Amino acid sequence: MKKGNNIRYKAVAIGVSTGGVAALKQILGALPADFPIPILVTTHITPDSDDGLAVLLDSLCAIRVKEADEQETITPGSTYLAPANYHLMVERGGTLALSIDPPVNFARPSIDVLFESAANVYGPALIGIILTGAGDDGSRGLLKIEKCGGLTVVQDPADAEMDSMPNSALQLLKPEHVVRLKDIPALLMKLVGEIT
Repeated sequence: MKKGNNIRYKAVAIGVSTGGVAALKQILGALPADFPIPILVTTHITPDSDDGLAVLLDSLCAIRVKEADEQETITPGSTYLAPANYHLMVERGGTLALSIDPPVNFARPSIDVLFESAANVYGPALIGIILTGAGDDGSRGLLKIEKCGGLTVVQDPADAEMDSMPNSALQLLKPEHVVRLKDIPALLMKLVGEIT
């Protein structure tokens, strides 16, 4: 299905692993404070990590960045990061849920868990993005986003610090966009209608 300006996107879900800090700095740092939809992020972090990444990104970005809280209401213009050792999920009704269910793809938080729950809630109004990383977490979740009618984006493997996750996604599906990291902010702005 061809997607274009007739779809009003309601959320962005991003999955990233190795190289994620630099990638998130580049994407989130280029977005304006009034970016009109929420961004949900799962990045593979060690179980004993604190909220330091969210604090760092919030200090560097115009857009608000925070660690997700249980039962938190999702608000436009905010970025929510999965906390260490918790799966991040979207619930119907526009709230976030955290889970200590077993790891998926050897990861907790798992990108697949976020993507699949977000696809179930947002359907065709979701943008899913796979960035740099090792392993294959996120591939099945991105396929779920595609099957639910959402728009899929994969970082060009040649541009990724670690190309395993982008390559794995490309083996499972044909995303609408395969782009370099530096081009993702402009793509997001175009998709949400901020620029033409």
